Order: sequence, then C-alpha cells, then structure tokens
Amino acid sequence: MKELAKNFDPSVVEERLYNTWMEKKYFHTEVDKSKEPFCIVMPPPNITGQLHMGHALDNTMQDILIRWKRMAGYNALWVPGIDHASISTELKVVQKMASEGLTKDDVGREGFLERAWAWKEEYGGIILNQLRKLGCSCDWDRVRFTMDEGCSDAVLETFCKLYEKGYIYRGEKIINWCPECQTTISDAEVEHTDMAGHFYHINYPIVGSDEKLRLATTRPETMLGDTAVAVHPEDERYQHLIGKTCIVPVLNKEVPIVADDYVDREFGTGVVKITPAHDPNDFEVGLRHDLPRICVMNDDGTMNELAGRFCGMDRMEARKAIVEQLKEEGHLVEIEDINHAVGCHERCHVAIEPMIKLQWFVKMDELAKPAMKVYQDQELKFVPDRFGKIYMHWLENIRDWCISRQLWWGHRIPAYYCDECGHITVAKANPGKCEKCGSANIRQDEDTLDTWFSSALWPFSTLGWPENTEELKHFYPTSVLVTGYDIIFFWVIRMVFSGMEQMGERPFDDVLIHGLIRDDQGRKFSKSLGNGIDPLEVIKNYGADPLRLMLITGNAPGNDMRFYWERLDNCRNFCNKMWNASRFVMMNMEEEEPKFLMLTSADKWILSKVNTLAKDVQETLSKYDLGLAAQKVYDFIWDEYCDWYIEMVKPRLYNKEDSTRAAALWTLKQVLINALKLMHPFMPFITEELFTAIQDKEESIMISQWPTYREEWNYKENEMEIDTIKEAVRNIRNIRAEMNVAPSKKVHVYVVSENEEVRGIFEHSKVFFKTLGHASEVTVQADKAGIGEDAVSVVVKDATIYMPLAELVDFAKEIERLEKEQAKLVKEVERVVKKLANQGFVAKAPAHVIEEEKAKEEKYKAMLAQVEERLAQLKK
Repeated sequence: MKELAKNFDPSVVEERLYNTWMEKKYFHTEVDKSKEPFCIVMPPPNITGQLHMGHALDNTMQDILIRWKRMAGYNALWVPGIDHASISTELKVVQKMASEGLTKDDVGREGFLERAWAWKEEYGGIILNQLRKLGCSCDWDRVRFTMDEGCSDAVLETFCKLYEKGYIYRGEKIINWCPECQTTISDAEVEHTDMAGHFYHINYPIVGSDEKLRLATTRPETMLGDTAVAVHPEDERYQHLIGKTCIVPVLNKEVPIVADDYVDREFGTGVVKITPAHDPNDFEVGLRHDLPRICVMNDDGTMNELAGRFCGMDRMEARKAIVEQLKEEGHLVEIEDINHAVGCHERCHVAIEPMIKLQWFVKMDELAKPAMKVYQDQELKFVPDRFGKIYMHWLENIRDWCISRQLWWGHRIPAYYCDECGHITVAKANPGKCEKCGSANIRQDEDTLDTWFSSALWPFSTLGWPENTEELKHFYPTSVLVTGYDIIFFWVIRMVFSGMEQMGERPFDDVLIHGLIRDDQGRKFSKSLGNGIDPLEVIKNYGADPLRLMLITGNAPGNDMRFYWERLDNCRNFCNKMWNASRFVMMNMEEEEPKFLMLTSADKWILSKVNTLAKDVQETLSKYDLGLAAQKVYDFIWDEYCDWYIEMVKPRLYNKEDSTRAAALWTLKQVLINALKLMHPFMPFITEELFTAIQDKEESIMISQWPTYREEWNYKENEMEIDTIKEAVRNIRNIRAEMNVAPSKKVHVYVVSENEEVRGIFEHSKVFFKTLGHASEVTVQADKAGIGEDAVSVVVKDATIYMPLAELVDFAKEIERLEKEQAKLVKEVERVVKKLANQGFVAKAPAHVIEEEKAKEEKYKAMLAQVEERLAQLKK
C-alpha cells in the first residue's frame, strides 16, 4: 500500500496518471464480440480552434459515459477526430498570407492547399491535445480527420451515389452569399445580430391611374431587381389592382401586381415588393408566378451593370444614392427607425446577401422521410425529448441543401465539365474524358463541398465506411451522440438522413442534448464582452477534476448553465475532503485483511447506503441525467461517509481492544472503494490516485469492475436504526446551537422511550452516539425517572432526548448575554417601527425599500420573542 502525500496536487498527479493510462493502452479498444458494444464518435472540433468551455462540457459528458460503460464491462469505444472546417481554415490561411503580402491568386490553388495542409499539421491537434488535459479517455490510436483518405473516400462515394439517384443536382436558387469571403455559406454560419436600421416607405405608382401602392423595405438597393409587387388574394383593398402593373421608382420600370398567399395582409400596408434574385421568399413567389430573376449585385457586394447608373457602387453606397433619388422624385414617403436582426457571416461578421446562384444542391424531400420515421418509431431518441419535436419541425419544413462552396480548402466537387458538349460527368476519380462525347477536354468543378457534407457521414466514415470493416459491423449504429442544442438542425439531422440513406440504419440510438455555458450574469462567453474563461487556465489553477465536477453538477440535460467561481471552489474543497478521508482510512489500516467480521448497525447502515447508491447511480446514468448522478455520489461521500460514518467509527478505531474495530476498518475500505469507483467517471484523476493507494487487487480504477447492487448488502432495518440516531444527533446539535453551548462542553444525555426496540437502538449505538451528541454520559431508560423538570428536551420518532439545563449553560452568564441581546433587539424594533411610521419616508421611498424595512421589523420582533422566551425559562 503506497503512501499518500499530505495534500492533493493535481499538477503533479494528473500528467503522471494520464501518461500511465496511455502507456498501458487503457483507452484503446479492439472489436470484442463477447462484449456488448458501446460507441461514441466525438463531435469533431475545428482545426482552427482552441478548447473553450463548450468543448470542456461536451467532452466531459462523453468521457463520463465512456468511462462508466468501460467499467461496466462493455466493449467501449470513443472515436476522436477533427474537422477541416473549410471556411474557417481558409479564412485563417488567407489572413496569414495577407500578413506576408500574398493573396490566393498569387500562389494559385495548389500553392494555397500546400499552405492549408501545413496549417492543419501545425494546429490540427491543438484541441485534441488539450482534451488530454481534461482527462478524456478517447482511443487516440483511432483519431480521424474529415479530409483523411478514408473520410474523403466516403465523401466521394456519397456524392456519386446521391447524384446517380437524382438526389444531387445543379441549379439556380437563392443562397446565403458572403460578399467578404465570396462564397455561399450555410444557415448554421449565419448569426443574426440586432442592429439599428430603417424601414423605407416608398410609393409605387399604378400605371394608367393616379393611385399609388405604398410598401416598405429595409433594402432599397434590391428594388433594382424587382420584377413584381404582391398583395394577398383576399385583401379587399387591392382586389381592383390584381393583374394591373405599377412602376418601380428610380428604374421607371413597369412590373405586374400579383396575388399571393405569402403576403401578410395584417403587416404594414399588406403590399410587398418581389425581388426573386435577392430574397428566398420572393424566389418562391417568383417560381409560382413565372417571374424573371434579376441579380443586380456582383460577388463582392458591389452593384453590377443591371443596376444602371449605380453600377460599381458598394451596396450600402447604392442604398444611400437610391434613397436620395427617391426623395428627389417624391416617391419616398418616410424613413422609419427600427431595430432588426441582420444576418451576418459568423466568421467575418459582414452582412450576408441572399442571392440567386448556380450551385449544387441535395434534394431533401425523400431523404427527410426516413429521418422522420426513425424518430416517430422511437428508434432514435432525444434527451430531453422536447428537442425531438424541434428536430421534426425542421425536417417537416426542410429545404434543399446547398452543398457547394466557392473555396479551395475542402473536398472538391467530383464533377467534370466537358468544354466540347457541355455534359457533366460525376465520378470518384478524374475520368480522363467526357462520358458522353469522349472528349478529353474536360475540367473539374472549382468548388468544394460544404463542411457539413463530410461531417454528416462522421458516425460511419470514422468506422471505415465505405469499406465493410469489423468496426463498422460491430459498433454501428453508435450508442449516443452528445451535442449542443444549437446544431440539431445543421448537423444532427444531416447525420440521421445520411445514416439512413447510406447504412439503412440510424447513426446513433440516443441524442443527448446539453445547453450553453454562460457567465454568472447569464451572458454568452464572447471576445467582445471580455468574459471568456479558458478551461486550461482553470485546470492549471484548480485541476481537471474540480472543473469536470463543476461543469456536470447542477446541469440538467438541455438546459443552459452558469459558470460560478464559488462552485469551482466547492468542487476543489470536495477533492480535499475525499483526499483527507482516504488518508484517514489508510493511516488506520492494518497490514492483513480480517478473517472474521463483527459488523455493527453503523457498518451495515453505510454498506446498505453505498449499495443503494450503486443502484441509483446506475439508473440515473442510464437516463443520461449525469449531473444528478454526480450529485448523488458527491452527497454520499461528503455527508454520509465523511461527516457521519467516519465520525461514528472513530471511537472504535481509537480503541485497539474493541472487538468490532476490524469490521470498522474493513467497512471503511470497502465503502470507500465503491464510492471512488462511482465517482471515477466524473473525477478520473483523484479517484485513480486514491484507488491505487488504498487497494492492490485491481491495477487501475479505469478498468476495475463497476459497483452493482448486492442483495447481501441490503440492510434496510439498520438504515432505519442509524437514521433514528442521526435525527437525535441533529436535534441535539440544533438545541446546543440555539443555546450557544460550546462544542467542547459535554452534558449528560438521557434517552427515554417506552419502545424496547428503540431503546435497543440507542444502547447498541452508545459508543458513537455519545461522541456525536457531545455527551459526557448516555443513559437509556423507559421513563423520565430521575430527570429534572428544567431539562431541555427534543423529540424523535418513539423517543424523547433530555439534557439537564444546568449542565448546558452557566445561568448567570447566559442571562447576562441574553439581556444584552434583548436590549439591542428592542432598539432595532423601535428604529424600524419609527421609520415606517414616518409618512415622509413612506411617501418618498421606493416600494422595495419599504418592503425590506417591513421584513426587518418582522425578523427583529421574532428574534426578540425568542430571546424573551429563553430569558423567562432561565429566570424561573
């Protein structure tokens, strides 16, 4: 048995233990068909990132599950990996090149990709290395990258299959365009930011009439692409205008007035301008009414030749110029100040522009159906279930997915254009010639695929698909996906429909959703607020275990949580509590295990408690309520084991002649071992250090046997006995605290009960009851004989506890103290009453201040009554 240092130093212990785990390959998993599989694939962090609190929470949750299942005997595999993060990485590389005075065009595609791969080699493993500091027990031999050879093959295979089935097509649609990065971006990369803006109210003259249609827009520059004005078909105000035409001001262009259900007749004037090339809803209206699509912007956000005299202007510059012309021509009615959400690219923070573009899309109607059915059939479950409803809502309203990106970093689209006949050949490798005309004059599409296209395949591409590997056969479908609620729609949905389409099965059984971590004021962590907290700094100062415990406790699935430094301090204190308790046990340990045990009620009580705890934790973890499971173990160790049981057995330990001493030592050790095992998934480092110090039958807690419920440790009667003792002790402590009795002062405690069984409980527990109850002596009897009338009493179930008042307090000193307290409280009551009687104060003071004073009055009066009652008792 090794010795423990006086204090736990995570900076010394954590690295040593992690290196040992790695050397002994405890994290590595091979296919073992004799065991039930349990598999998690890590949501791959971006190669551009640093570990943040969201990563720390997400990966702590995964590690808890994988450590639990590994100990419980499962064939547990946690696959780590990283995402190429096409747009983020490209932006970083472009910025680095700019600092050298270079652009993408200067170095060319191949030169740029060389730099991007070098970036990946330098920064790709940063977060994965940082996750080691957190204690994550991934199978590091199986790290995957979304652009490694296997994952890239899966991407090509999927693209070709979907294209052959008609699910992938090329066409013109409205997409999110970033004028700064000059690429399409996904909805997930658009962040809506509240900004000050304007509603520009404009009159559109009716052709052949003096009437005008008034409408409002936040983007006057897009009116240059207007091809209609729409009203609701049942709006009585405009029935006579449907089918007529109106003039688009500035352009002086005639466009039709159409009727469409899209228009909300209750909003504004019930008239909207239709710009099919610059608005997704207008695009749909345009399809229904066969309207032309006129794109009036260039890719860099400047106006193009179709914008007339505004050609070459930046879109914001054009907006000002158009508004000035509307004023001059008398078409501008008013400018209304508003605050509205503007969609911006989350990477460069530039306002995105909805634009019509020729892009590659995935047709979603048919692919969405199996993804909905697997949830409806309860084969796929969300925790909490309310997120399943959000999942269904998005699938029911899903649009075709734009998968092409105007970037160089990423999976290049495997489409080859023939310059002779215009045919498109889709193939995993360059076919060398056109499949239609045979011309060798073909070129590959310049675009790459959306990052989500490859990460949608993650649950099976990481296990070897499209090869039918042993890992794929054994571990797919994976067991659980742990992720934040913010990417249900963008990632979870895509993984599910991809899994159903390519594998014929859901990618995971359960989706465990967690919320965001916010600061102590409930705000998101952000650079602009300067409120970010670096998990690595926390680990450096506190250790990984306190951080993990803080992140998981008080954290219900799906809910946001707040970061409080005080809670982190509490978690560190808990580490010290466990450490000191273990040192205490080890200091009292004998060299040899006892051959015969004489278990007392206290021993059976704590064995029964840890036995029930094992069952409760198992059930709670199975429901994915990780925070509650951690809290149960925390409460048991701190309260039941340390504060009660250790204190109960101290008299037996200190008495070498006590015949039950060996049983106390054996029980202390057994219960501690089980408690450490139950805490291990949450706090891996300290539990390993203590476990290997206190026993040598199992070489590591990581691969030890998970505690399960044992019927032979079911001592319900003894639990009831000790609960009776605990209630008595609590009541004694409360009365002593009320009477200001020093802990060192011992008094004679009488236990009176007519119930022989209850008397027996206190007789058997005298040794520790005397210590815990600060008693000089304990007398157990059937009646009140010999107990003075002035004795203080407390009642427990079927018994009354008496303590002679004279032994508890020095009457003269206590009366003196209480009289001083009485005088102070009388003054406080008088002050508050006088203040509340002052009409000037009541008239001017805020309502909450008056309520506070009333609360003080009530509190002081109650305290005064208590003091006067005790004085009366002492002066009898």
